[in-house]
Amino acid sequence: MSATMEREKFKRPDSQLIDGVIVQPLRVIPDERGRLMEILRCDDPFCSGFGQVYLTTVYPGVVKAWHYHKIQEDRFTCVRGMVKAVLCDDREQSPTRGLLNEIYVGEHKPCLIVIPPGVYHGWKCISEYEAYVINVPSHPYNRSDPDEYRCDPHTGGIPYDWSRKDG
Repeated sequence: MSATMEREKFKRPDSQLIDGVIVQPLRVIPDERGRLMEILRCDDPFCSGFGQVYLTTVYPGVVKAWHYHKIQEDRFTCVRGMVKAVLCDDREQSPTRGLLNEIYVGEHKPCLIVIPPGVYHGWKCISEYEAYVINVPSHPYNRSDPDEYRCDPHTGGIPYDWSRKDG
């Protein structure tokens, strides 16, 4: 996180997404047997390759943040529970530098979130039960040299308050 970004307030416009971020609504198709939901296809225009598929979970009220990748694009959805995903653009050459996005995703709002390299991101479980998040990153995880750069979710330099906002 640059010193400039640490001093600035993030902008939170309701409609503008961070440059390169895609929020793709997902269609759930129910019938008498159950439900089907396509998450990602190799012929989707925003699919830039496939690295692996993994599931991560988050317990109620827990924050898993902040990190970004220099190479990897993340593409995730929440298939059980609900999470508040938060994205922060700290890329020096980005036209949306300083922009912050809050995106609610999960059982009640199925969507795929595509996060380009260089964008900090994380999420908080806002459901009353464990949330299941599926990620289909563009590159496999490199255990010996991870493409993952982290900072603390509460004191790492991104001025974001993860607490619930009642009102």
